[in-house]
Amino acid sequence: MEDMKTSFKHDFGFDPTYGYDLNQLMHVGKSEEPKDFGSFWQKKYRKAVSVKPHINIQDTGKTENNWRIFDCYYDSTNGIRIGGWLLMPHNQEINGAVIYAHGYGGIDYPDTSWNLNNTAILMPCVRGIGRSPEHDVSPDPYWHVLHHIQDKNQYIIAGCIQDLWCGINALVSLFPQIINNIGFVGDSLGGGLGVFTSAFDPRVQLSHFHVPTFGNSALRLTMPCLGSTQALIDFDDRSVINQTLPYFDTSIAAKYLKTPTYWGLAKFDPFVAPPGQFSAYNACLSDKELYVLDAGHFEYPNETRQKNAMRKEVELFLQALGDKHAS
Repeated sequence: MEDMKTSFKHDFGFDPTYGYDLNQLMHVGKSEEPKDFGSFWQKKYRKAVSVKPHINIQDTGKTENNWRIFDCYYDSTNGIRIGGWLLMPHNQEINGAVIYAHGYGGIDYPDTSWNLNNTAILMPCVRGIGRSPEHDVSPDPYWHVLHHIQDKNQYIIAGCIQDLWCGINALVSLFPQIINNIGFVGDSLGGGLGVFTSAFDPRVQLSHFHVPTFGNSALRLTMPCLGSTQALIDFDDRSVINQTLPYFDTSIAAKYLKTPTYWGLAKFDPFVAPPGQFSAYNACLSDKELYVLDAGHFEYPNETRQKNAMRKEVELFLQALGDKHAS
């Protein structure tokens, strides 16, 4: 790997590399694990997996890039109804499925650019965002990430992770044959949620995390940014932050990953500090691959080339799901 700092001209009031070169990023450590971390998340998982999805899908009549597009709604924990889209391959058997988790920008329309055969893709909006509005939850990242932070059991990020587990419930209810052929893809917020989703759900066989947030909380809270982490930095009550965030730290959750992972991490990122991204990758003990991007959440000269190259590799990585014979 090239061991150089990445720098671009910018107008930020801080350095989005935070002074780290690639070699330093590859050695960022993990946070200290709460004693009940594993049991906390196993309990959250058991609650989510017990929810009956009551899934409803409706054909939009649209087909793009060989994907039939369906509106999709299903039940999650706490009686919350999750909305999103389901992409089904046109005139193909479905042997596997992928659940895709969005970033804080949400989803206005499903991404039909994926090239995966014999695979369905569920693209839900997590609670409080897009098609899953909640009357007391702001969709603004600055406020969304603070919702119920005073109680780790009620913290909205836990609910968002349960929304993804319940999405897998929905997929399995529609396509029972995919039970051993399920993958995960997540960007930014979705990447951070995905580390927990995949770490504690044995149904997930392959995972791709792109510039994931929530890494090494103590470290990232010292790094100013434009992303949701800035809301946590600005939050006055440090005791609340210190009690809750250790349970929502991907550098701790990553050690629970047991199936193959593919990571796309940035050396320069004004929204998700690169040391936090790499802390989760470094802590992951399962089979893993890494694609290093020059930047994340930022336009740069090599952006299209790098993202296209990574997408092809991720599609190859995930294609094993569709290639398997359905159970």
